[in-house]
Amino acid sequence: MRLPRLAAALIAAALAATPAAAQDKLTVLLDWFVNPDHAALVIAREKGFFAKAGLDVTLVEPADPSAPPRLVAAGQGDIAVTYQPNLYQQVKEGLPLVRIGAAVATPLNSLVVLADGPVKSLADLKGRTVGYSVAGFEEALLGAMLEQAGLKLSDVKLVNVNFALNPALLGGQVDAVIGSFRNFDLTELSQAGRPGRAFYPEENGVPPYDELIYVVRQDLAGDARVRRFLDAVEQATLWTLNNPREAWALFAKANPKSDDALNRQAWTDTLPRLAASPAALDGARYARFAEFMKARGLIDTIEPVERYAVRR
Repeated sequence: MRLPRLAAALIAAALAATPAAAQDKLTVLLDWFVNPDHAALVIAREKGFFAKAGLDVTLVEPADPSAPPRLVAAGQGDIAVTYQPNLYQQVKEGLPLVRIGAAVATPLNSLVVLADGPVKSLADLKGRTVGYSVAGFEEALLGAMLEQAGLKLSDVKLVNVNFALNPALLGGQVDAVIGSFRNFDLTELSQAGRPGRAFYPEENGVPPYDELIYVVRQDLAGDARVRRFLDAVEQATLWTLNNPREAWALFAKANPKSDDALNRQAWTDTLPRLAASPAALDGARYARFAEFMKARGLIDTIEPVERYAVRR
């Protein structure tokens, strides 16, 4: 039976006046200041993918880049962006964290030398000085890579350059640096007029891993908001890959301080490495990397994959 026109009009007016359902809030603590590594998060916000998923997502740049996982573990944030290698050590420490998805699905870390310098192969590092920033994992990476060339860590001199990797390399303080991000540091060297040469861990004895991942407290892993978050991030990633120029324009407008030559090139270099299916999990890959971490003395025991990462 058709409603009278007046009744239909009143119902339509009432629906129009009904306030939109409140969006669920999520706080995402980043690993660093906003940069192209976070493309999917920024685009999901700027294109409205989060809003369409019923989420009000706040992206927070950390004052201390090492703090976000601990803050999330303590309930002072919902999601943290961190690094797959760090997750194994966080679990070792007893932090109740678990990986729900990936942001950057390949390693970014690399060993870099100056292209016009004397180091043409890993074997050429014997007797030379290598700068690093983070003790433990970077030493493990370097040690594994050197072994591929028949060398040991004791064959090089290690110097902590406190995150000043490129300045140390350009200033001649070191012959190589481990910990350089291939999507940023190589461009920075080129802009300085001294192009670099990179040696990639995954090509030299180190199992492949996800550089950046999303982690939550274990008790939130099954939260419906997490599923909607990952769906929105996936939509944003695919849209970005399909529309890289338009996506860059949105990203730069939202983050004017990133609109420079370095970040424009980093955008191009980073996009192919984004996780097109963030929630996907290769359990065997995570197990292999746990074995690497244990073999290098970075963790004592290998937990089941389910302790490190959840399957969707």
